[in-house]
Amino acid sequence: MHRKSLIVLLASVSFLVIVGFVMLISTCIFSAHADSSDGYREAKRQGVWLLLGIGVCIWAASKDYRFWKENCWLLLGSVCFLLVLCFVPSIGVEVNGERRWIGFSLFQIQPSEIGKIAVVVFLAYWFSRHPDGGAHFLRGFAMPLGVVAVPVLLILFEVDIGTTAVITSTTFLVLFIAGTNWKYLTSLVMTGVASFIGMMSYAPDRMERIMAFLDLEAHRYGAGFQQWISLMALGSGGIAGRGVGEGRLKMLYMPFAHTDFIFPMIGEEMGLVVTLLVVAAYFSLVVAGFIIALHAPDRFGMLLAVGLVSLVGFQAFLNIGVAISILPNTGLTLPFVSYGGSSFVVGFLIVGILINIFRQGIGKEDEDKSWVLRRRVTPRP
Repeated sequence: MHRKSLIVLLASVSFLVIVGFVMLISTCIFSAHADSSDGYREAKRQGVWLLLGIGVCIWAASKDYRFWKENCWLLLGSVCFLLVLCFVPSIGVEVNGERRWIGFSLFQIQPSEIGKIAVVVFLAYWFSRHPDGGAHFLRGFAMPLGVVAVPVLLILFEVDIGTTAVITSTTFLVLFIAGTNWKYLTSLVMTGVASFIGMMSYAPDRMERIMAFLDLEAHRYGAGFQQWISLMALGSGGIAGRGVGEGRLKMLYMPFAHTDFIFPMIGEEMGLVVTLLVVAAYFSLVVAGFIIALHAPDRFGMLLAVGLVSLVGFQAFLNIGVAISILPNTGLTLPFVSYGGSSFVVGFLIVGILINIFRQGIGKEDEDKSWVLRRRVTPRP
């Protein structure tokens, strides 16, 4: 099963990318900017990001994954610096009251996407250096969380609650896999819940989203508008869908139909069958990633693979959960499907690192088998 996991991983990602491009071409013309005469501008940009992402994937697949361990602190420091730049007026870009981007004109990046990678790399690095630290409060809990808290708080103050939720969920899972004491993990959950409640009171618009989640029909013309339209799109698609390009609710009804809410557009145009295949693709991707992690050559590779595939899995779960209204609106893209340069390239970076861990895991298994065979055939003196 380990040797087939890479095929499953690549097949799942390829399927998601294809579905994403088909839906992006179908929806982007209705979300085109007023100052653009090209309705397919986003689709063309996504094509450029795809080429860049493939290049990054090939580079990461050929680069020894221990490279990330050696440059852990440099990566973490660089990410924190970029996150701080989001708050610099002349560099940071504010969209809808959120300061998540830096850059100029058409070239903009979202540092929080790189921040997700940096946090996972640090946690894998830390617990590979302290394999028995899980039972200790300082080494196995307080110290790693203290370091991780710096980029996480910077992302949180960007008012990016969705990415913060993905990182904290992944952090919890990596700590659990690393063997951190369950009492410390329980306190982490309680602290996270308290922080979430505090953040809701700090950001009234987020509280409105919570209220809309609790009573969607009462807020269908306000904070719950996107989720209400999302349910209509999923319901109207039926089993087989209206047909690609025949969706109606993307026609200036659904805000961010090509980004945060592309999943219900898939449901409307391609139907229940394809939406279930999308969910199955994410499930297969996560399973393949965990199998790669189980056969990693060392503890760092194992924790790194677990953390990276968890980032994709949690983000997909949150996005789809919002689309079907089992979770409050978080403003997250759907990995490998939604329009977005930074998330697209980082997704391919994750795939590239997983490929390298797989290759080295296979190499180690072959080396171990060769050693055993030599021991068996070598005659005793």
